[in-house]
Amino acid sequence: MSQFDVHRNSGKNQDAIPYVVLVQSSLFDSYRRRVVVPLVRKTTLGKITNARFNPTFRIQGVTVVLHPLEIVSVHVERLGEPVASLAGEGIRIMDALYELLTHARG
Repeated sequence: MSQFDVHRNSGKNQDAIPYVVLVQSSLFDSYRRRVVVPLVRKTTLGKITNARFNPTFRIQGVTVVLHPLEIVSVHVERLGEPVASLAGEGIRIMDALYELLTHARG
């Protein structure tokens, strides 16, 4: 398992959220959980107002949007095998997490 690997969603809402992307650093591979961000079908979302916060990707023919507000940790055994990698898009994913975690609004 590598950072930015894409896995099928084995949890709830598989129709709306077909995939999750692993964002956790490999420094924490000894833990039994992995931090993932849902990749939501673009067709289920309304207008994307901040493309930096919600970048769009295409996974196995499905257009999906990163949804950082739904970040979660899951047991490593629930992830299964990766179906794709977004390693080439890592900067865009980290930019979205940066928006979530560091920008003060007010």
